Amino acid sequence: MSSPLSSRAAGPPLVDPRGPRFAAVVTTVVLALALLTGSVWLLAFQAVVFALGATGRSPYGVIYARLVRPRLGPPAELEDTRPIRFAQAVGLVFAVVALAGLALPFVTVVATSAALAAAFLNAAFGICLGCEIYLLARRATSHDIVRTVPNDRTAHPHTEVAA
Repeated sequence: MSSPLSSRAAGPPLVDPRGPRFAAVVTTVVLALALLTGSVWLLAFQAVVFALGATGRSPYGVIYARLVRPRLGPPAELEDTRPIRFAQAVGLVFAVVALAGLALPFVTVVATSAALAAAFLNAAFGICLGCEIYLLARRATSHDIVRTVPNDRTAHPHTEVAA
């Protein structure tokens, strides 16, 4: 989620799929805490994280790339960043609706819970709902869309792979 592979000029930017999953774990915790505590600040913080993630600059992706990724082996496959960025934009929409609905607590709870459920599905089971929606929409208009590709750098463990 932080930076694309620089050696892949042709095609979409690719990332280690474990980075977005790590981000989903952190997002799950933040949204669960926001729901449990009723903290508008945590919800607003997560909205900013979603906005940054939608532009490909997720702070959670940076944490993964700098602190977690160096301790792991290379990923078996890489993931297209476009579905991930779309999923972050969907999360942003839910967070904005939750913040806008503060006058109606039911709206805030439902929107936050929906974002939490989506983050949990990704964190626990690797199911990215926003990514799947993106892929369905793209497949409806194009037949050359895939979510992951084999990592040709697996054989070269000293080669840097983006988060």
